[in-house]
Amino acid sequence: MEKGMKLKVRKQLDGRQQSNIIKLKGSIISRGYTQIIHIADQDEEFHINFFDIETGTASEVQEFINAFIAREELEDSVSIFK
Repeated sequence: MEKGMKLKVRKQLDGRQQSNIIKLKGSIISRGYTQIIHIADQDEEFHINFFDIETGTASEVQEFINAFIAREELEDSVSIFK
């Protein structure tokens, strides 16, 4: 069974936040969790980035993403979307 993950990303970001969001998505791909991340508009404020998890478990991927968000202080910019 394929598992998917969604990230809710604020559209209005400063340069540091944009750079760190790109690093997060690059890290998700380079760790082999997925090969591609799709982007869709949610509304005027947010994009939804979504991907299928190819390696690891959903909890492992979620743990990695949450640790990255906390380390880079991106709590107001990106979150796991349910």
